[in-house]
Amino acid sequence: MTRRLAAAAATVAVTAFARVVTGVRPNWVGALPDPAPRVYFANHASHGDFVLIWTVLPPAIRRRTRPVAGADYWLKDRLRRFLGIDVFDAVLIERDRAARAADPIGRMTDALDAGSSLILFPEGTRNMTEAPLLPFKSGLYHLAAARPEVDLVPVYIENLNRVMPKGALVPVPLLCTVTFGAPMRLRAGEPKPAFLARAEASLLALAPRGAPRTASPSTPAETR
Repeated sequence: MTRRLAAAAATVAVTAFARVVTGVRPNWVGALPDPAPRVYFANHASHGDFVLIWTVLPPAIRRRTRPVAGADYWLKDRLRRFLGIDVFDAVLIERDRAARAADPIGRMTDALDAGSSLILFPEGTRNMTEAPLLPFKSGLYHLAAARPEVDLVPVYIENLNRVMPKGALVPVPLLCTVTFGAPMRLRAGEPKPAFLARAEASLLALAPRGAPRTASPSTPAETR
């Protein structure tokens, strides 16, 4: 009970801190909040990315939405373990294939089947380049193929890389916007490259006016 109360208090503190420091606000342009299981896939520039998405979701949906995150980062010490497991209820994935005890896609589909939504970053790592996106890894495709009835909602986070610049210990106050686009699904017979290109395009379409609309041309890495 004490641990549960501590997690509830930490949730209030984290979301309040995110709102005060970043002024984050949601922009539902292509979708409305829905309690049904969904996959929110977003651009990735900071460790704080999923916190912003998590914060702007309505509380009832937030409680059923789990970020997909690297186990090596969130299990590194007691504080991160508490936040990752007790507060965020993250689906923790071993990024080292040799250390994996379970299939990452299987862990994600188990969460969806249990009624949870997921927050996923298809780039696979933080984008520290000038390109608006890194090429998507194939995990989003495999998840869409495993659960084709689940909506995939693109989410563009604007300005968070300036709120938490590389190497920063504390955030720099700046207004952030989290924009939710129109849901998409894997089409029947759609090949992986076409699906990933369409997913990248759906996310880039949410970028602010004047931002580049093409991802980095480097070759996507595989996740499975």
